[in-house]
Amino acid sequence: MQHVSFSSFCFFFFFFLFFFIFLLTPNDEVSATSALSVDIINKTCKTCSDRSSVVNYTFCSASLQEIPVSHVTNLQGLAIVAMELALQNATNTLSIIKELVNNETLGPSSLACLSDCSLLYSDGVVTLVDTVGAFLTGQYGNADAWVSAVMQGTATCEEGFQDMELVSPLTKENYSLFQLCDVLLCIMNLLDSDVKS
Repeated sequence: MQHVSFSSFCFFFFFFLFFFIFLLTPNDEVSATSALSVDIINKTCKTCSDRSSVVNYTFCSASLQEIPVSHVTNLQGLAIVAMELALQNATNTLSIIKELVNNETLGPSSLACLSDCSLLYSDGVVTLVDTVGAFLTGQYGNADAWVSAVMQGTATCEEGFQDMELVSPLTKENYSLFQLCDVLLCIMNLLDSDVKS
C-alpha cells in the first residue's frame, strides 16, 4: 500500500481548493478582479497593520501577493491564502528543525529546545489543517482559537531558547508564522464583523 506524504496531501488539498475558487470567478471578470484584488490586499494589510502591533504592512502585502490566486480573489480567499502560507511556513520550519538536529555542533540544551519546537510545529501543522476545515464551514470561533494556539506555539518555541539563554536559530521562522497567523486572525475578524453587520 502506497502512502501519500503529508506535504503532498497539503499541496493537492490546496491545489484543488484554489482551483475550485478560481472556477467560481468568471473568465471575463478575471482582469478586473485582478486589479481589485491587489487593492483588497493593500487595504486588508493596511487595516491589519493598523490594528496590530505585530503585523508589518510590507510583510503582509508581499506575503499575500506571493501566491498567484491571491490576485483573483476576495477577502475570504485571502484568508485561505494566509492559511496556505502559514501551513507552508510551519512545514518548512519542521524541515529546518530536522536539519538543525543533525548538526553535530549543537549542545544538548539546543537539541532539547529544537525537540520541543519540533513537537510544537508538528501540532501546529495539524491545527492549521483543522483550521481550514473550520473556516470553510463557517466555524470562525474554532478557527480563531486554533490559529491563536499556533501563535502561542511559535512564542513557546522562541521562549524555550531564551529561557536556556541560547540564541534561537528559528527566530525568523517563528516571527514569520506569528505574523501570518495574526494577519489570518485579522482577516477572519473582518469577515466575522461583515457577517454580524
